[in-house]
Amino acid sequence: MVESQLTDFDADQRLLAMRGVSLVIFTSVGCASCRFAREALPAMQLAIDRLCWIDAGDNGGLVERYQVFHLPALFVVRDGEFFGAVHARLSCDELNAGVARALQRIAEELP
Repeated sequence: MVESQLTDFDADQRLLAMRGVSLVIFTSVGCASCRFAREALPAMQLAIDRLCWIDAGDNGGLVERYQVFHLPALFVVRDGEFFGAVHARLSCDELNAGVARALQRIAEELP
């Protein structure tokens, strides 16, 4: 699976340019669930085209704009359009169902 690291400086430009479904994940090095996500998600058969990682500790602007209150925080972007948060356990089936639900929403501009 394709993985990208995004920052405050390049996230908007890169997400707008990416085609397909991106799962944007905010993590932090001190978060046990985040470490699990970093290890497990790349190996899962997710119905997405790429994982986009954002270090919440180093990218406060994105954390504020996406209104991240807990970690890991997951969001769906498809073809540069924002489909909102994914609320699911970190398992393949639940994440795929969460992404599918998100993609049924009305798309918005990136935060």
